[in-house]
Formats: sequence, C-alpha cells, structure tokens
Amino acid sequence: MGFVKEFKTFIKRGSVVDMAIGIIIGAAFGKIVNILVNNIIMPPIGLLINDSDFNYLRIVLKKAVYDENNEIIRDAVTIDYGLFIQALINFLIIALVIFWVVKGMNRMKKKEEARPAPQPAPSKEEKLLEEIRDLLKKE
Repeated sequence: MGFVKEFKTFIKRGSVVDMAIGIIIGAAFGKIVNILVNNIIMPPIGLLINDSDFNYLRIVLKKAVYDENNEIIRDAVTIDYGLFIQALINFLIIALVIFWVVKGMNRMKKKEEARPAPQPAPSKEEKLLEEIRDLLKKE
C-alpha cells in the first residue's frame, strides 16, 4: 500500500477525527481557563498577599546590570514562582474538569450496562407455535 493511500486510510478512521476534535476543543478550553485564572481568580488572590500581579512574584538571584543610559546590559536572573503558581492553578482547574467529564462518562456507561438487554424477537417457529396454541385454546 502506498504512503498516500495508507495516510488516507489512517485519517478516515473515526478515532483520529475524534482525537483531532478533542485536541482543538482542549486548546480552546485551555485558553478559557488561562483567562479565568489570570483575570478572575489571581487578582483577588494577589490583593490578599499585597501584590496585584502574580507575574511579578519572583526571587531575584542576580540583579540586572544597567549602563549609564539606564539600558539593560544583562537581564536579571530570577525564579518566577508567581508564573508557576498560575500554571499550577490552570492545571488543577483543567484536571478537575477532566475528572468530572470522565466521571460522568463512567456513570453513563454503568447505567447502560445496568439496563437489561432487550428480549430477542421470537423466531418464526415460536410465532407459529404460539398461533397453534391460540387456535387450540379456542376449540
């Protein structure tokens, strides 16, 4: 099988399309969570710790070096733990939502499995025997 033909077969499989849709929705959901964390959750938390923006929470290991015109010659060396805290909150929110989705899907699967299987339709022989029985009861 040629590469192009094999690739077309791969792309046409339903699981690949489902995966692609999941990735696109996941990326969009990630953007929504970033906005939620950065613009709604973090500002009140920042106010509580007397720092309005977590982007500036850092430990300076080595200060920046400036020249006489106050231009940066060498950037500061910092540990930006505020950005880490924001990323951690993003992760926790996404993980929580994924947990809820998986839990809901598992609950739906359990309900489907708990349903009794429908009775199979009677065969032609069974129908014929029922008709004979009904005729005999009438006599």
